[in-house]
Amino acid sequence: MNLIALGINHNSAAVEVRERVAFAPEQVSEAMADCCNAAGLEEVVILSTCNRTEIYAIAPPRSVPADKAMQLIDWMANYHHLSAEELRASAYHYEAEKALTHIAQVAAGLDSMVLGEPQIFGQLKSAFAVARESGTVGGELNRLFQRVFAIAKRVRTDTAIGENPVSVAYAAVDLAGHIFSDLSKCNALLVGAGETIELVARHLIEAGVANIVIANRTLGRARELGQKFGAEAVLLAEIPEQLPRADIVITSTASQLPILGKGAVEQAIKVRKHRPVLMVDIAVPRDIEAQVGELRDVYLYSVDDLREIVDENLRSRQSEARKADTIIAEGVAAHTREVKQANAVDAVKDYRSMAEQLRQQELDKALRSISRGDDPAQVLTQFSRGLTNKLIHAPTAGLKQASAEGRHGDLDSARRLLGIASTTPEAAPAPENAERSDADALEISKDDTDHSRHTLQ
Repeated sequence: MNLIALGINHNSAAVEVRERVAFAPEQVSEAMADCCNAAGLEEVVILSTCNRTEIYAIAPPRSVPADKAMQLIDWMANYHHLSAEELRASAYHYEAEKALTHIAQVAAGLDSMVLGEPQIFGQLKSAFAVARESGTVGGELNRLFQRVFAIAKRVRTDTAIGENPVSVAYAAVDLAGHIFSDLSKCNALLVGAGETIELVARHLIEAGVANIVIANRTLGRARELGQKFGAEAVLLAEIPEQLPRADIVITSTASQLPILGKGAVEQAIKVRKHRPVLMVDIAVPRDIEAQVGELRDVYLYSVDDLREIVDENLRSRQSEARKADTIIAEGVAAHTREVKQANAVDAVKDYRSMAEQLRQQELDKALRSISRGDDPAQVLTQFSRGLTNKLIHAPTAGLKQASAEGRHGDLDSARRLLGIASTTPEAAPAPENAERSDADALEISKDDTDHSRHTLQ
């Protein structure tokens, strides 16, 4: 398996390096074709995301994969106008089964910044589809990626690696799903407009929440974020008006003082007629007074509560990751067996084709002899002897050479391949006409020898 996987990711390089080696979507097709030509590769797939840029390639049969990996780095440096030495300091590469294992780990989310995250699987499938459309995927990468996708799907099916949230923003939304049976009927009030609130809004939309209000100190930033998610934007001063309608309240501001006090929340609960409300305070310092948690019908969680959930979920994912490693190892072993079996099939086809040519040639010679009136019994005898001599010529020459060079391991292997049982002289008495049989096996007529040599070239 001449597979190479070379890349740079969040573990090996800072974002300043990763962003410089990233491929824009419109660049990928042209880049893969250029990569094949410049590095002398047969098949190429390029995966480029915010956290990694990786190249998966099939090197020519007689090439050295490590040398090809260095050529890939040189090509990438030249393509992005970077220093090859700088890239070598940040890059990693794998070969053969280790490369396949790495690709499967990437597909299953085991190599992601967030362990078990599912987005990378879709990104890898898209990268493969683009490469196939661009004509840089042949039979080997096609079979390999089908195996990788099957492995990743089995990891998702047979393990729980992606089930438990491992980000604070996602954990907050996941809590809402445990408290409310139908999130599509819930109203959410998000306080703040930073990156965390943006992630929360995205997860809420994905969970089915349609009505979102974003409250912020500056209305411009709230509106900017609201446009992304179809949310209403208000100022912090309007929170008391919004609270009675909010089933879910999630806060994440940089305020040094609490924004929501017990009195304001208590008043909102009365207006809501004691319908439950989930309040999640992700801010440090806290945005919601701790006393709010004393109110009936209020489920208040702090960032520390969420971190406990996230830490427990991470431990759970790490346990599931060990199961995933076993699934990947089994999948890689199965693919390796298939590749080896495919190589054997090609060899068998070649050998059968050669044998068929020899058989046809000997048959044509026999038919000509019969048409001339030769004795059929003698013709059949000569046919069988000639065919046998031609079939055993190449193996015989190889066995004699191996014996002369002292390669006794090759002799044992040849016996197994040829189906010859190892026997002692006492256990295997000499057959009748042994001298003649040996002569037939080892002394090929000049015509037959020349013909066999010509056929095998």
